[in-house]
Amino acid sequence: MNSFTHNPVLVAEVLAALAPMTGRRYLDGTLGGAGHAVEILKASSPAGWLLGIDRDGTALAAAAERLAPFAGRYELRHGTFDRMGEWVEPGSCDGVLLDLGVSSPQLDHPGRGFSFREDGPLDMRMDPSSGGTTAAAWVNSAAVEELERIFFEYGEEPRARRLARAIGEERNVQPLTSTRQLAALIERTTPRGGARLHPATRAFQALRMVVNDELGQLRRGLEAALLALRPGGRLAVITFHSLEVRVLKQFARPLTLDYTFDGEIDVPELRRPKPPELRWVVRRAQTASDAELAANPRARSAQLRVLERMGHGS
Repeated sequence: MNSFTHNPVLVAEVLAALAPMTGRRYLDGTLGGAGHAVEILKASSPAGWLLGIDRDGTALAAAAERLAPFAGRYELRHGTFDRMGEWVEPGSCDGVLLDLGVSSPQLDHPGRGFSFREDGPLDMRMDPSSGGTTAAAWVNSAAVEELERIFFEYGEEPRARRLARAIGEERNVQPLTSTRQLAALIERTTPRGGARLHPATRAFQALRMVVNDELGQLRRGLEAALLALRPGGRLAVITFHSLEVRVLKQFARPLTLDYTFDGEIDVPELRRPKPPELRWVVRRAQTASDAELAANPRARSAQLRVLERMGHGS
């Protein structure tokens, strides 16, 4: 049995948003251990169909085991969700789910290098089989100014300059190769001082996001989801921090307006009417209930927002 097990967040809210029905087609772009996918297939029984995508091969193997009872009603693809257009026809999906960020099994496996709580190689790649640059390569080769930018933009780290300079000095003495080594350096540089958040949290988030191009993938994936959805189809996005929310809102804003304008400044007198391509179904974030938080504290940061594609039949 595969050891990749993951507690999906906001399951009831996702089901309410997507309202799965038999005969309809759904796409889970961040399949993980298939927690959401199983519930979507149950709710769309007996003839609902689902495409599951994940960049983590370990997650896909676990998902295949969990989805075995639904044989013939799903397809799995190894890759990133911004490639969904390669596997689905435009306008063919009734619902698309994107559950962003890193999963519990990835965090809890020291060998993946995502967490500073246990020692492991400084890797952080969600798909090690694809090659790509590891977190160790980033911290040991990027210019100090680039590290500062990464920590500030992707981690919203207020002490980004101090951290980047400390890394630059340390790697001149010895390369940074393990999670504990980097976390210890960060803690020495920016002591915790009684704060709830470990001082390495933001820097580790920033490195993970840049290693996996998470925001770039999200921007491309939202565009791909818009093309994949049929009129009336819904896009459910679970975010875990403000940068993801910002990208989602930047994507949605021009598409939910009933007018357009030229240039970068919205001048009311120069607006031209146009039908909106999307509408907000859930704009104010839905968050985990007290009962879910008690069972799964990692759901604390999860926020669900939902958009619906407009057009004939929506």
